[in-house]
Amino acid sequence: MDTKKIDLNLLVTLEALLAERNVTRAARKLGLSQPAVSAQLARLRGLLGDPLLVPWQRGMTPTTRSLELQQPLLQALAGVRDVISVGGSFDPATAKMTIAIAGPDHSQYAWLMPFAIALRAKAPGLRLAFRNVVPETLEKQMEQGEIDLAVYPRAYSSGSILSRKFRRERFVLIARRRHPVVRRGIGLEKFLALEHVITEPSGPSFTGPTDTALEALGRSRRVVLSVSSFLVATDVVAQSDLIGIVPEGAARDRKDRLQILKPPLDLPDVELVLFWHQRTHSHAGHKWVRDALVSNIVREPRQ
Repeated sequence: MDTKKIDLNLLVTLEALLAERNVTRAARKLGLSQPAVSAQLARLRGLLGDPLLVPWQRGMTPTTRSLELQQPLLQALAGVRDVISVGGSFDPATAKMTIAIAGPDHSQYAWLMPFAIALRAKAPGLRLAFRNVVPETLEKQMEQGEIDLAVYPRAYSSGSILSRKFRRERFVLIARRRHPVVRRGIGLEKFLALEHVITEPSGPSFTGPTDTALEALGRSRRVVLSVSSFLVATDVVAQSDLIGIVPEGAARDRKDRLQILKPPLDLPDVELVLFWHQRTHSHAGHKWVRDALVSNIVREPRQ
């Protein structure tokens, strides 16, 4: 059989005929004329090499071949309808989806983790997968469906990547509790005299926004350790006399181990941006998740 000659309309017609077992009723169900449905039945008979339906009392009865086709046909058309309907409507209570979200470790900890936990009550069939964000490959990963959403603290310019503001975070100074020098605050001179840990996910240069701000003042600090994770930085500080500057979210829920203080110099806030690809822009489920994340349907991280 030449499958190129079969179009979807013929299969939909066969579905209606097998359900109604009457050409007139099938035509009414499809919104077609009776001659049109008869013509499509004739085409189906020729393509499949079987009468499919034969006259019987006041209607028609399916042949053995038709009965063999009926269940696979229903399943195939249901699959097609599911594909077409995806993105058209979305019920979070019943939907089943998997969405991959990329972000720095502190964003996963402070914003995405509580979102994922609280989401269980609203969308129990929705699965989230957290990924580390790599700016150099972000567009390709989104294009290939490896990542659906990304939270990143920097503008990302691309024709296929869309974005909206997500959160603003301030930088904070962290030091261990019972630090011998840092006690409820610290001045610039003591800040510069101490040893610092810096977080650099892309590799060590031992400089960051704090160093840029200090350079404008004609000053510099003593950075002795570079790590790739803000959460590692908080652990290092909690176990040593090193101090650090981190986004506030990285230090949440760690007040039992850390002092979280205002830095002794002005630093710009971190502007977190939510990114997604054009391929998911119109999908109702993806849109719901984006809106839920940005509008904060879940609680803020614990203070």
